[in-house]
Formats: sequence, structure tokens, C-alpha cells
Amino acid sequence: MPTARWRKSSYSGGQGGECVEVANVAAVIAVRDSKDPAGPKVTLTASGWCDLARRIKSGEHDLI
Repeated sequence: MPTARWRKSSYSGGQGGECVEVANVAAVIAVRDSKDPAGPKVTLTASGWCDLARRIKSGEHDLI
């Protein structure tokens, strides 16, 4: 995904090392770890991304 335009949340930490980045690539949304930009990426459909974002916002995926 060399041409992808990656974005971070405005809520990410000041150092930028503790967040994920997302990019809209063709018909999918790609997600990667900002600390390892060359590492693995997860891809989701637009509806899958919306569902994941909704679940995260609701606290469904909180680890604490």
C-alpha cells in the first residue's frame, strides 16, 4: 500500500506512538500500528469499519 494516505486520530498521544492509523485504499479501509508502519495491515470493508468504530465507541472492545 505504498500510495496509501495514512491518518491518525486527533485523539492520539502527543508522541504519536500509541495509536493506529487508517487509510482508504480502493474499496477497503486499511488499519495499521503507527509504531510499525511497515508491519501487517488489517483491511475491512466500509461497513465492517463502521461496525468496528461503533463497537469501539460503545466500549464493547474495552480491555479494562
